[in-house]
Amino acid sequence: AINDLTDAKTLAYLLKYDSIHGTLDVPVEAKDDYLIVDSRPIKILAVKDPKALPWRNLGVDYVIESTGRFTNRDDAATHLAAGAKRVIISAPSKDADATLVLGVNEKTYNPKAHQVVSNASCTTNCLAPVAKVLLDRFGIKHGLMTTVHSYTNDQQLLDLPHTDLRRARAAAVSMVPTTTGAARALHLVLPQLKGKLDGMAIRVPTPNVSLIDLTVELESDATPADVNAAFRAAAQGPLQGILQYSEDPVVSVDMNGNPHSSIVDAPLTTGLDKRMVKVIAWYDNEWGYSCRVRDLITYIASRD
Repeated sequence: AINDLTDAKTLAYLLKYDSIHGTLDVPVEAKDDYLIVDSRPIKILAVKDPKALPWRNLGVDYVIESTGRFTNRDDAATHLAAGAKRVIISAPSKDADATLVLGVNEKTYNPKAHQVVSNASCTTNCLAPVAKVLLDRFGIKHGLMTTVHSYTNDQQLLDLPHTDLRRARAAAVSMVPTTTGAARALHLVLPQLKGKLDGMAIRVPTPNVSLIDLTVELESDATPADVNAAFRAAAQGPLQGILQYSEDPVVSVDMNGNPHSSIVDAPLTTGLDKRMVKVIAWYDNEWGYSCRVRDLITYIASRD
């Protein structure tokens, strides 16, 4: 089932025709309060209060809380009161039972203790695997990250009021410096990095695909070739399917639809004075993150 404050006809249209990812190549239609995708009916609800949702009657075990409105634990847990067994918040949460990033800390999932789980942000899902490789192989003393991020719904299409005055400006016209909690929140999945990373975001006039620019001081000597070798090994081994290693001269449009959390752009890896290194990694902040939410539910279900 899907709960959204609109109707099945609108959802069918928006699923079929996507400005970023193209036209869905399966039959999609709306019939009464059902969305029918490739002959599979999906119940459509339009309920404002999560406590009033009929998850128990519908047999729903796992709820993806993706409204952006219920990111704290108590609010998200109203889905549990409605009959769900687990809630996965598709955003950062300060007080979820656990924050899990696949490839980094999913093994810490405890079915007995973790009912409300955050999948962190798309940026943290890109940053964490990259940081984990550097941390495990070379150690990280400290660092700074900038995400060059496509514009999102939390910006204005035209100049209009916003609590963040920079985000009040027209999204498709300017580069917009703003905040991101991705680096500071990294300690939720890599506790060793608490207080060691910070960062900012620059929203840019592209509709999809973003990158992280991570600069760190390592705890051991490493050349750019050493760093790239570590990423190549991780991409072919423990982080296969999560982290991708690329030596091609790609640009952002080439990453559209890429399902990986992080795509390391190896030719852009640079170093200075033996222990300072800069790594660039791409991510499809829509598709790649959605793939991880799906994979996280699959993983949690396998552990329950």
